[in-house]
Amino acid sequence: MRVTKGARIVAGTALLALAVAACGGGASDNGGTAAGGETPVRMEVGEPQKMLYPQDTTETEGAEVLAAVFSPLVKYDENKQPVEEAAESITTTDSKVWTIKLKSYTWHDGTPVKAEDYARAWNFAALQDNAMSSSYFFGRVDGYTDVHPGEGKTPTAKEMKGLKVVDDTTLEVTLTAPFSQFKTMLGYTAFYPMPASAIGSDGKLAPAYGEKPIGQGMFKLDKPYKKGTDPTIELSVYDKFPGKKPTGWTKLQFKVYTSSETAWNDLQAENLDIHDSLPATAISTAKQVLGDRYFDEPDASIGYIGIPLKYNKEFENVDVRKAISMAIDRKTISDTVFSGTRSPADDFINPAIPGYRQGACTACTYNPAEAKKLYESAGGPKSIELGYNADGGHKEWIEAVANNLRANLGIEVAPKPFEKFQGILDALDAKEYKGLFRMGWSIDYPAAENYLTPIFGTGAIGTGSNYGGYSNKEFDDLVAKGDQATDAAEGQKFYQQADDILLKELPYIPVYFYRSNFGHSTKVKNVKLNLLNQINWADVEKA
Repeated sequence: MRVTKGARIVAGTALLALAVAACGGGASDNGGTAAGGETPVRMEVGEPQKMLYPQDTTETEGAEVLAAVFSPLVKYDENKQPVEEAAESITTTDSKVWTIKLKSYTWHDGTPVKAEDYARAWNFAALQDNAMSSSYFFGRVDGYTDVHPGEGKTPTAKEMKGLKVVDDTTLEVTLTAPFSQFKTMLGYTAFYPMPASAIGSDGKLAPAYGEKPIGQGMFKLDKPYKKGTDPTIELSVYDKFPGKKPTGWTKLQFKVYTSSETAWNDLQAENLDIHDSLPATAISTAKQVLGDRYFDEPDASIGYIGIPLKYNKEFENVDVRKAISMAIDRKTISDTVFSGTRSPADDFINPAIPGYRQGACTACTYNPAEAKKLYESAGGPKSIELGYNADGGHKEWIEAVANNLRANLGIEVAPKPFEKFQGILDALDAKEYKGLFRMGWSIDYPAAENYLTPIFGTGAIGTGSNYGGYSNKEFDDLVAKGDQATDAAEGQKFYQQADDILLKELPYIPVYFYRSNFGHSTKVKNVKLNLLNQINWADVEKA
């Protein structure tokens, strides 16, 4: 689903995910009170990369806000299985033709949500002319290549023939081939519906909608969000939301920070209620400071060093990439920088998801002597720039990686901080940044395939989260075979074979598996994260 500030996108989406240590400023006021005198529940977010358009949001910060404004078709239970949310039912007999029946929801303006609102959103996202960052997630729908034929080609249609509005509450989706994980995908941001008012008379997204999207979820926006100038995003509970709502409070405020450390200071000062991605500098003392208000829980995200394979020939030799990987002391970084709240990555699939294999990444084993020998024989560059975003808590571990590479490869390494998460994403999108870069991935939906397709699939270059430009036909074909398998075990076998190609070619370098480190103030209780690392707002109570 998403590239994350503390991990992207990911991104994807998700979705993949980028995050970094902070040294800048950010929100630090007390948040004030909402209209009517109610003090809102206040949560930290980084600045969203783009405006609040669901179909153009593949990073965690915008996705966190939109998850409060929209209700997904499915959520996920404790067994990581999809459970209907806005959908009444999602059925298929062949994993190719899917029937989605909707529950009775209304938009925040009171009008009913209809099947055509989903078709409108998905067609708009897929149409190449609209350049939506989530378009790749619709690549399995029949007719996608007609609306999105690829760079340099002109679409021959504006709507995918695989979407059929049967009636006001029924949408039929036909895929180009069976895909058993389709229902699992539908909890992702890209699959939210879109009201007619989202599109202007020119056929483009209405700017006013991006500032104040009309959703059908638990919260509605109280005012437009002025990106870049407004430090808060103000919301209130939508009284006609049919699902479970918070009790005892109605106002929610997202506070936009450019520094995770500033947010941590505000949390300690009770000027912030929830911080869901504590910086590395806070982790060693967070338990002592917060007590039972500090949480360290399993997480399905991965932190990488990204490589611009398509855009910088200095890294095209796989031995250069392998040497860099072997020069990184993952255990020391996990134990020391993150105080044991990370674990060394040894696969491209996270242990929380079926398909992970312990020790699969042999090049992830720390071997500095062999790394230097291999790097020199491969003619690796004498100096490397290592980019990261400075608003998410990554400075310390990026500098640790830089020190590893300096000491073990005998090269110059210059960490390059970008002030905001969106800055490094924009630079990568524009192909302006050619150095190594910090990247992370937080899952869009719980499947091994989600660690493969959106980040490394050829079709995800430009329209997904494949920032390195990696392309391998054998990899793509194996993922496709996994997609089309009707048996889960058979599908996993193909996904693992695709994973083997990544382990051999190292288009990215896995560094660590995340854990969720978050905390809250004394003013709230029962704060929990879901599988997508988003707050379960209906459960939060004021203390």
